[in-house]
Amino acid sequence: MRIVVGVGGGIAAYKACSLVRKFTETGHHVRVIPTESALQFVGKATFEALSGNPVQTGVFADVPEVPHVRLGQEADLVVIAPATADLMARAASGRADDLLTATLLTARCPVLFAPAMHTEMWEHPATIANVATLRAHGSTVMEPASGRLTGADTGPGRLPEPEEIFALASLLLERSDALPRDLEGRRVVVSAGGTREPLDPVRFLGNRSSGKQGYAMARVAAQRGAQVTLIAGNTIGLEPPAAVEVVHVTTAEQMGTAVDKHSVGADAVIMAAAVADFRPVNVAAAKIKKGAHEPNSIELTKNRDILAGLVQARRDGQLGGLAIVGFAAETGDEHGDVLTHARAKLARKGCDLLVVNAVGEGKAFEVDNNDGWLLGADGTEQSLDHGSKALLASRVLDALGPLLR
Repeated sequence: MRIVVGVGGGIAAYKACSLVRKFTETGHHVRVIPTESALQFVGKATFEALSGNPVQTGVFADVPEVPHVRLGQEADLVVIAPATADLMARAASGRADDLLTATLLTARCPVLFAPAMHTEMWEHPATIANVATLRAHGSTVMEPASGRLTGADTGPGRLPEPEEIFALASLLLERSDALPRDLEGRRVVVSAGGTREPLDPVRFLGNRSSGKQGYAMARVAAQRGAQVTLIAGNTIGLEPPAAVEVVHVTTAEQMGTAVDKHSVGADAVIMAAAVADFRPVNVAAAKIKKGAHEPNSIELTKNRDILAGLVQARRDGQLGGLAIVGFAAETGDEHGDVLTHARAKLARKGCDLLVVNAVGEGKAFEVDNNDGWLLGADGTEQSLDHGSKALLASRVLDALGPLLR
């Protein structure tokens, strides 16, 4: 794919280097177009070395090749990172006073802006209006991260990490369109990762869930405009998604308590977590040692079914019109295949949508890609093609939107 990486003149321009490397390492042809101000932060030679292509800023460079028209026409994706307040203002008004803004005017591919600026600039009415204009023109404008800004300032306006920009950019390539902003004003709760049920201070019962699918659900929902709370179990090594509130838990009991709390007043709950079905009855206060007193067996008791509890609370009128999405990791056996077990689970749970994954070595758990089926309470069944976990998340949210409306 041909990808244009535009770089605005902000301190976060150095992060564009990692983004360019990610694109080139995954086989894409990358052309970097910085603004003149961006070259005050990162030199032209750096971008040329990382991309393997010449770097230009003005419309009068290499005139016979007409780059200010050709680059946009040929691009499969344009990513602007960082997108400063000034650059977005010029793009929103249709300016074409340098190579980057001219390229934006000729591009007919998906365009992704990753904003980076101080909080006051991000929240200024002019920037808000410019972002709305860019989205109305068909561009995807990311919600920025919150955190440390230039100097001692903190707040929303921080550039999302290159890994997150890359993930969203890859999703746009898979979808070939902009992400809809169909979750504006909605509150969405997502659970992710596996729970750990302690045996003693050292050991626990757990599962292979990495939390990647739940994090993808939260990330895509936030970028579609939702106010997202992510309840995260075991998700070691995963960076919190931009513009998402993260609540960390360990056990199934803690996850259930957090889901109960945050589902009140929410519009949707997406239970992507792999919640342990059982926990030890007794938890040793000290490490269980080998020897004469080691146990011959471990007595287990059932954890409560969080998903079924949500459905029951909704039936009892406690959660209003909450939309509920469940996940099922299934294997076939002598009693039926994956879909047979999934249909039975949907009937038992009573949720609105059930995402079904066939699990096994290299499938669903601890990998970056996923596929499966989406079952609806109305009897509909949709195949979810193999692709990134962000793509699967976007397809689930495509189906969730009409339930909210």
